[in-house]
Amino acid sequence: MAQKRKASAAKPRGQALHLGLNAVSPKHYGGWSGDLAACELDAKDMAALAKSRGMKSTTLLTQSATRARTLAALRAAARALVGGDLFFLTYSGHGGQVDDVTGEEPDKKDETWCLFDGELLDDELYFELSRFREGVRVLVLSDSCHSGTVTRDRQPAVPAGTRSKLMPPAVALRTYRAHKAFYDKLQQDVAKKVRKADRDDPDSMLARLDVDRRPAGVVKDFKPAVLLISGCQDKETSLDGDRNGAFTGRLRAVWKDGRFKGSYKDLHAAVKKGLSGQTPNLFALGPAKEFAAQQAFSV
Repeated sequence: MAQKRKASAAKPRGQALHLGLNAVSPKHYGGWSGDLAACELDAKDMAALAKSRGMKSTTLLTQSATRARTLAALRAAARALVGGDLFFLTYSGHGGQVDDVTGEEPDKKDETWCLFDGELLDDELYFELSRFREGVRVLVLSDSCHSGTVTRDRQPAVPAGTRSKLMPPAVALRTYRAHKAFYDKLQQDVAKKVRKADRDDPDSMLARLDVDRRPAGVVKDFKPAVLLISGCQDKETSLDGDRNGAFTGRLRAVWKDGRFKGSYKDLHAAVKKGLSGQTPNLFALGPAKEFAAQQAFSV
């Protein structure tokens, strides 16, 4: 039976994890450091937003944003939070890809977050989120490339004079080939934990909420309610900035230091309306329809 907060107990709690990487380790990424400017500030600003809403945050910046620390923080939150609680996860950094060896990705690529010492696969992230208890609300904001749908027909154009959060395809291929055994085993380990029969058809799950498409190959019986607002479509690129990434900066402008009172669907629509050159997506996992209608960032 899922652990839930009793009506007489304390009010729901909010915990948050913020990842911001202005660079990655050249040792793992074949000499590429992926220098960006605003990702650490993005993470700090999202931590300030979380604090203003009564959430307790963990912030991992650049060299601290390792695979081990990120997974440990995710698992600690999954153990601690119960029904009614909120987990707020943000990422600002490069998005990458590795070859899909388990066969659930239509484009034969697994999307990744480029953490400092290695990539976090989308399969890993969805599996870790599936471990949260029934009734927990999980909000994910991803200011990165490869954060739209899973199908990428071509590399998106990068406007002149801007910094893209797209891991260069040549770097992605070189990194994957150098660490092929590691990334292939990660995918295979997740696949063993989540039987193929437990995977849901993306269209049937999204029929519960009117949002854009989301990556396939996720856990079917998703107990927490998860919303993911991401930076761009696959034909586009998420842009870095001097103060904030384009997506994070627009979200902060919409939020207006808490004066915004709309729902998550309203938040997504407002952020989407005000961005030029990149179009944020909204994905849903699990029983998220009610969650999407709640006031944004409310614990």
